[in-house]
Amino acid sequence: MGKRFFSAPGRVEVGGNHTDHQRGRVLAAAVDLETAAAAEENGTGVVRLRSDAFGTQEINLGDLSARAEETGTPEALVRGVARWFTENEYATGGFDAEISSNIPVGGGLSSSAAFEVLIGNIFKGLFGADVTPVEIALAGQYAENEYFGKPCGLMDQTASSFGGLNMIDFKDPRKPAVTPINPELPGYSLCVAAAGGSHADLTPDYAAIAGEMRSVALFFGKEYLSEVGADEFFQSIGRLRGAGDRAILRAIHFFEENERVEKQAAALDRGDTAAFLDLVMESGRSSMAYLQNVYSANDHSRQGLTLALALTEKALGKAGAWRVHGGGFAGTILAFVPDGLKEKYDREMSFVFGEGCCHFLNIRREGGGEIFK
Repeated sequence: MGKRFFSAPGRVEVGGNHTDHQRGRVLAAAVDLETAAAAEENGTGVVRLRSDAFGTQEINLGDLSARAEETGTPEALVRGVARWFTENEYATGGFDAEISSNIPVGGGLSSSAAFEVLIGNIFKGLFGADVTPVEIALAGQYAENEYFGKPCGLMDQTASSFGGLNMIDFKDPRKPAVTPINPELPGYSLCVAAAGGSHADLTPDYAAIAGEMRSVALFFGKEYLSEVGADEFFQSIGRLRGAGDRAILRAIHFFEENERVEKQAAALDRGDTAAFLDLVMESGRSSMAYLQNVYSANDHSRQGLTLALALTEKALGKAGAWRVHGGGFAGTILAFVPDGLKEKYDREMSFVFGEGCCHFLNIRREGGGEIFK
């Protein structure tokens, strides 16, 4: 049949900062950056990949066991996705693929999730696997958790697999409820701005958020905060002090942020831009004050995210909005920039954080899949 073409988009988190791991809600969107492939069956049990970014790889599908030496590599992701497909009785097979991507690695736009969704769709397209977008997302998460070595949630893969802007409820993490939301925000551009800093030494900071939120849930005999009633929580704060005040503050962030996602979705659906932007600002300030994921408690000297948020507020004034994007502590922020301020904002942020720190993006309506079919 010759070569066939596949694509999967990157994603941004629009609402729901650190709510997914408590089985809460998020607002996430696919964006117009992609990982793409020209692929064809090769009649073998070997996947052969070639790209300018990571050279040439060969993955023998005859052995789908996880390999320690492949941790953090594309080979691990291919092998992990193939393992999930095989264990769920979906067809796979060998193929040759030329891979290209314009999603910056480490830029907070989920390059790894896009790659996983791409591989899942290649298996689906070339070998007739009757797999759903949710299942492709689950295959990607499995590969990333069990093979790649990153304990991620399901938000990134779900956003890439479905496309568009969606409210995603993770109450049942095996069957997330995905609700499409109106993505139009006339007069504003979406910008992910990189503030620099490495995530390499921040694992304890990320783990502490989930751990402290879970300690509050356990006080009520629950495993996740989404299982606890908000009214019951707020009425019990006096008895919760033993869990630590930061744990309480982070739980306050969860309950308010989880509700805020629904309010954001409703504002967008009714075309109320002002209300939506106000809610984005509430999210940003809550992450700073309650969630406290703008810098590591172990190093007060490096506060790139806080600086980026402060400079964004100064550059935009009362126009637009900003929030922490993703895990926090280092990495990126998300800003909604009025179209008339794009050049000014880009110039001022680049002066501090370097050329290319700002990625102005559009929401992509199509999720992962075959193109030119």
